[in-house]
Amino acid sequence: MKTKTLLPIFFALAPSLALAHNLSMGESVPTVKVDAYGEIVMQGEGVAYQPWATQQMLGKVRVIHAIAGRSSSKAMNAPLMTALTEAKFPEDAYQTTTIINQDDAVWGTGSFVKSSAQDSKQEFPWSSMVLDENGVVANTWALQEESSAIVVQDKQGKILFVKEGALTSDEINQVLALIQENI
Repeated sequence: MKTKTLLPIFFALAPSLALAHNLSMGESVPTVKVDAYGEIVMQGEGVAYQPWATQQMLGKVRVIHAIAGRSSSKAMNAPLMTALTEAKFPEDAYQTTTIINQDDAVWGTGSFVKSSAQDSKQEFPWSSMVLDENGVVANTWALQEESSAIVVQDKQGKILFVKEGALTSDEINQVLALIQENI
């Protein structure tokens, strides 16, 4: 009798379980390296790319903003990004790392995604920006497609907060408080 009741519930929930990320509070993000394109760095008036790995995120409190290469995904947590800019956390103790999954872009818009990422780096040169051509980070972390994930980690890389999708105003305040407590 219990099996007959639980089976439909399981099958109803199974699709959402498959979409769950593999990031756990109190743990580090799964190790990953991006070689195609990689981290966007300033080079004179322009930008260049260099390989990037998760180990580079140690030593500062971070908000990791992992987004699909879509304007809707970028807009999803724009209020948090604005709040972070306005908070003016000290650059020696805090940094935002934006990881853009170019593989999850609308077909034919890859060059626009790349250009937008480069423009963002020039506008916010203190931020770490990673253009992930093949979606290695999203695949390794099992992130949802067409979405935005926010991860807060401490200086040792321990996850303090994680959520996929748009943050509420209370969650934005929680993120800001976590940063302040850990810098």
